[in-house]
Amino acid sequence: MAALAVLGAGAWGTALAIALARSNDTLASRHNVNLWARDPAQADAIAKARRNARYLPDIKLPEPLRVEADFQKAIDGAELLVAATPVAGLRDLLGNLRGATVPMVWLCKGFEQEGAALPHEIVAACGLRAPSGALSGPSFALEVAKGLPCALTLASADAAFAAKTAALLHGGRLRVYHSDDLIGVEIGGAVKNVLAIAVGICDGLGLGQNARAALITRGLAELARLGVALGGRAETVMGLTGAGDLILTATGDLSRNRRVGLELAAGKPLAQIVESLGHVAEGVRSARATLERAQAVGVDMPITAAVDAVLQGKLTPPKAVELLLARDPKAEG
Repeated sequence: MAALAVLGAGAWGTALAIALARSNDTLASRHNVNLWARDPAQADAIAKARRNARYLPDIKLPEPLRVEADFQKAIDGAELLVAATPVAGLRDLLGNLRGATVPMVWLCKGFEQEGAALPHEIVAACGLRAPSGALSGPSFALEVAKGLPCALTLASADAAFAAKTAALLHGGRLRVYHSDDLIGVEIGGAVKNVLAIAVGICDGLGLGQNARAALITRGLAELARLGVALGGRAETVMGLTGAGDLILTATGDLSRNRRVGLELAAGKPLAQIVESLGHVAEGVRSARATLERAQAVGVDMPITAAVDAVLQGKLTPPKAVELLLARDPKAEG
């Protein structure tokens, strides 16, 4: 049993807080979890209703889970901080933690739009002195909140911290592996969102399951090339945070990024799609940054480039597919 603070009451932060606070027959004890919501009105509403009406309206919060609007109260006594903001909010959150020495893991996946930084690069730039890492993998928030099985990976450059923290969070229906390939894990989490938009476009245009399989497979090749070029390991791509997360996000009906692709294929304007989501679709934010990082290290990512062109309004979805199909044949790899 440990004292944990989940910082961010969106869908995934709330779901993980529920999973970590909920007792069940397979756990000898449960964690003491504080869930911090930035908006005091939202925190008050969640605390009173014992459910997050905006993101997970049908899931009741377990009694041990405490909801806080006061940031300092939320982190006081915590043995582990869990940053549950989007990438765009991570730097601000770290500003509130300046000087803190409590270990932290982050849930966000993607690149920061300005400068195309990965989460661990943002953490380093903000001077966090405590051990830290990423918790990533195929995980729809609603399923985790319902208590359905889920497998994740805790990655850190500090292998001992990764193993220790994975063991702390592991339990019940939540299976947590550990890895020291932080870059490989983060690249998987970032790029899979962009590729899921591509698969959504493919499905929305009715191109068939053969095309979907080819797109996912070639997308994994792009992901692997970028991961290795930035210092990750190729084998990480075939794990939970690469192939696992891509398959889920590209094909699952709960995927926001897949939905973006489906609606782009239907001819809807991007601004309208994003507004109607009600949640963040990180692939929209990460496509351009992914391409920038790839170009900086000389990595060819044609699917990512096609998605970026569609999001920028430079190509229609059918034209993007046509250009991909028109590429010269080459050896697979």
